[in-house]
Amino acid sequence: MRTAAIARKTRETDISLKLNLDGSGAFAVDTGIGFFNHMLELFSRHSLIDLELTCKGDLDVDYHHTVEDVGLALGTALDQALGDRRGIRRYGFFMLPMDEARADVLVDLGGRPYLVWDISHPEQYIRDFNVRLLEEFMRAFVTNARMNLHVKQPYGGEVHHVYEAVFKGLAHALRMAVEPDPRDAGVPSSKGVL
Repeated sequence: MRTAAIARKTRETDISLKLNLDGSGAFAVDTGIGFFNHMLELFSRHSLIDLELTCKGDLDVDYHHTVEDVGLALGTALDQALGDRRGIRRYGFFMLPMDEARADVLVDLGGRPYLVWDISHPEQYIRDFNVRLLEEFMRAFVTNARMNLHVKQPYGGEVHHVYEAVFKGLAHALRMAVEPDPRDAGVPSSKGVL
């Protein structure tokens, strides 16, 4: 089973996370931040990655610690569940429409973390949640997952639709990248290691 369990506790957050790459998209998510929960639930459902996640964070201070630390924990869990990354497709990509919005998401699970984030709504709020924090989430996630992620949002007017397209696009791209390759059981790299 390609699974992982993470417990991460600091003075700012207390996180418990379980992940199953070969799941059905079942989720139970509670970060204390409604919109963030919604995005993580979409990610789980569309990637078919089972996700159990609770985070008790210092939300009275700011949402930043919770959002970033969840990214770190999720990235660590993904890295652990992938193991030596033998037999996976490694690459994934998806263009996702969400009403008037579109997100293009490309993933490489090649072991080298890098984030390209080209979003036209960097400083907007959904209720009291600054969507700019989602870039911090992605950077933390990418770093600990040891993955390359490119996200481009060519157009979209409604900020909720924009980020829904991003998270669903990430889910489908990652679903493709972690999928077992029936033609290659080895490490998908000419170097022999990822």
